[in-house]
Amino acid sequence: MTDLAERSDTRTAPDLRTALPGPKARKHVAFDHEFTSPSLPRAYPLVPVRGTGSTVEDIDGNLLLDFTAGIAVSSTGYAHPRITAAIEKQARDLIHFSASDFYLPVYAELAAKLAEISPIKGPARAFIGNSGAEAIEASIKLARFATGRQYLVAFIGGFHGRTYGAVTLTASKSKYHAGFGPMLPGVYHVPFGNAGLDELESRVFKRLIPANEVAAVIVEPIQGEGGVRPIPQAAADAIAEGCRRTGALLIADEVQCGLGRTGRPFYSQALGLQPDLMALGKALGAGVPIGAAMFSERVAAAARPGDHGSTYGGNLLACRAALFFLEELTERGLMQHVARVGAYLEHGLRAIASRQPSVTAIRGAGLMWGLDLNHPAASVVDAARERRLLINRTSDTVVRLLPPYVITEKEIDEALPLLESAIASTQEGAQG
Repeated sequence: MTDLAERSDTRTAPDLRTALPGPKARKHVAFDHEFTSPSLPRAYPLVPVRGTGSTVEDIDGNLLLDFTAGIAVSSTGYAHPRITAAIEKQARDLIHFSASDFYLPVYAELAAKLAEISPIKGPARAFIGNSGAEAIEASIKLARFATGRQYLVAFIGGFHGRTYGAVTLTASKSKYHAGFGPMLPGVYHVPFGNAGLDELESRVFKRLIPANEVAAVIVEPIQGEGGVRPIPQAAADAIAEGCRRTGALLIADEVQCGLGRTGRPFYSQALGLQPDLMALGKALGAGVPIGAAMFSERVAAAARPGDHGSTYGGNLLACRAALFFLEELTERGLMQHVARVGAYLEHGLRAIASRQPSVTAIRGAGLMWGLDLNHPAASVVDAARERRLLINRTSDTVVRLLPPYVITEKEIDEALPLLESAIASTQEGAQG
């Protein structure tokens, strides 16, 4: 694996110079609130300004260990020398030319590289956009193009993005729909797992819509926002069989769990799924905004020039960063590193669970883990930050860990006691 950039000083994370948030951070938060959209959710008042590896430095000079990776985005950590050099070189050569209207070599190179590792059966094509949500929107359109059908089936607990089609498919929190109705028509939700498949047959197909009018079933192989919940193997098998039987397409949303996050290229492969379409994003650009919809030749055959496009989608800087990320992942040992340190992290988390009764379950794979708690996860997130560790939560009681792929065993050893201390302190407060 490539060596990481060296620090500009001798300090190592975690290291605090001020209380959190510090004076500069508080001043900036006040400034921010004057001018930015109040729709931004903001997990907590962190004001990052630079980073190296798995360390983030805030505006007050505090160094924190990052177990969020910018919500699963900064896959190669921060200031990775090869990624940085690739972006710099591309910027010197050519920053932008629209891939929807002209032939950019780097666009086709990235599509070919993704096809090499795709679990889609047969040749795979790619539409490259700016985000995971855009990949979902493209997948919706492509599924309807390819089948001539209108209906879509998604799962309770799923999160697919915030644009209109993507947020309609999303069913992790009702607030994502509040005030924005009506949503995209033709979308049905069933429970996640085996119970949902029973409901799909007994309620949806029997009483609401005929199975032969379903364009696609969309599923996250591991629900991220829904609580880091892998789909049960039996349910994955039933979804695949149901799609074959009805002619519906299978869309795998691997925006969060794909591209090496679990120690393998895609979690669909762990379940034996061969999706017709896949939505990708987050890790792909190593911090640069990008998304991709991968799809089979059957789907590609339905698309005509002009059916979909994007001015900035597949832009030169993002594609260049993505190519170097995939090289790190598949040729320079990064995926094997994720598998190794992911197992090390899992062992440490299970040891914490054995000592902390408030941890009721641990779910995940590789470097994607959720800890179910019997008390609010928000308090643990705050307590961890006070201890110089950045984590986040999903739902009310699930702590989510998504460290950069370059995290080391030494950094895990530093982080786990901080996490356990945060859990123990908040459990004591909940009992008190």
